[in-house]
Amino acid sequence: MTARSTALCALLLAACAPVQVHRLDAREVKDLSGRWNDTDARLVADEMIADSLGRPWLPAARQRLGRTPTVIVGVVRNLSMEHIATEVFVESLQRSLINSGQVAFVASRDERQQLRDERLDQDRNASDATRKAQGEETGADFALSGAINAVQDEVAGEKVVFYQVNLKLLDVQSNQIVWNGQKQIKKVVVRSAVGL
Repeated sequence: MTARSTALCALLLAACAPVQVHRLDAREVKDLSGRWNDTDARLVADEMIADSLGRPWLPAARQRLGRTPTVIVGVVRNLSMEHIATEVFVESLQRSLINSGQVAFVASRDERQQLRDERLDQDRNASDATRKAQGEETGADFALSGAINAVQDEVAGEKVVFYQVNLKLLDVQSNQIVWNGQKQIKKVVVRSAVGL
């Protein structure tokens, strides 16, 4: 058997090997590549939630408005060199803030457009008793925006990756930044020469 046919046989056998799947607890830490992952997203969301709810902007907003402040999620940009689904931790952040009862959220631009289309459809097709009126939306008092940045340094199979997540809460009326949160994560990734 030639080296080429041996390699082809090994490749075919590997392709026929059964796939094994193991369920993990969603909060279990499992780093495989060293890239941004669900654990990083959870760490960022947990710290940002605690920080944002413990800052002076919240009681000041409640006092000024006389009600729970309403927030909209703006753009959270991924400025890192990796593909990062920013929606994962933004959704975690939004869900926890809503469930705290201290902040209300309004729908995103795309979600609002879908609801506006639904109300237009109701204007044409729903009964007067169940039709929802146009022009009754809740406006946001604050907008949440931010960015994920990453810096990496690598030499001889060892890499250090530093992530910094910055989130800002902006007063929609005045454009003032009322809260600025930051979370940093640093990882060391060592690649073994075996199997590469």
